[in-house]
Amino acid sequence: MTAFRLGRHSFGADELAVMAIVNRTPDSFYDKGATFDDEPALAAVERAVEAGARILDIGGVKAGPGDEVDTAEELRRVVPFVTAVRERWPQVAISVDTWRAEVGAAVCEAGADVLNDAWGGVDPDLAGVAAQYDVGLVCTHAGGAEPRTRPHRVAYPDVMADVLERTIGLAERAVSLGVARESVLIDPGHDFGKNTRHSLEVTRRLPEMVATGWPVLVSLSRKDFVGETLNLPPDDRLTGTLATTAISAWLGAQVFRAHDAAATRQVLDMTAALLGTRPPAVARRGLA
Repeated sequence: MTAFRLGRHSFGADELAVMAIVNRTPDSFYDKGATFDDEPALAAVERAVEAGARILDIGGVKAGPGDEVDTAEELRRVVPFVTAVRERWPQVAISVDTWRAEVGAAVCEAGADVLNDAWGGVDPDLAGVAAQYDVGLVCTHAGGAEPRTRPHRVAYPDVMADVLERTIGLAERAVSLGVARESVLIDPGHDFGKNTRHSLEVTRRLPEMVATGWPVLVSLSRKDFVGETLNLPPDDRLTGTLATTAISAWLGAQVFRAHDAAATRQVLDMTAALLGTRPPAVARRGLA
């Protein structure tokens, strides 16, 4: 695995980092707007930090179809919140999930450390913003889909080959624009431009992404591919998510975007101990 840097925050090659989700939307698929207002959102940040999240991912637009959210509204939802989080939790890396360069610039001014481009470079200026502010950039595979659209009968001759071609292309372009190489992550984009079988396959084949040398981020939490695999609604997808998290960590992923920070942190700590990169928190058995 690979050491990386997100803005002012450094991460070791053996570190498995939790990226806690904080949605500033009224219509999120899982939490249904639970953190849309400032007070519950700040409380969610505090819980995530206490649970061991090193990165917070703040989003102002629901990924799926829904009411239109223009640039002005996205800015209203995320910029003041980034400012507040930066002031209260300087030790945590702040990521903002956006595809818009204008939003990216505003949140970087407010103190963001990462731009999470979940729609695969649909705004080509976003990478330039990451370079200008010396922040991290997540390059995600979305199969060329437009933001906030669902896949329909999407097909690939080889889904991982497409993932590698697109994410590496985005990563190399970002570096050519001035983003620090150690600040670029790649994400296979589970569910984005993919059906359930595609998402399962890219999970099995994560070592191919890891072998590129770019740090790999996975966004698995309660997603439809988990729900369809187990035939469960979002509220009941935690066990499936955590199983996929453990396997993804074992296969070399390094950052895990999650709704359930505490449970994810425990799974990653246990996986790291099994990998031999983290000692037990307590070791008394057979020694007393």
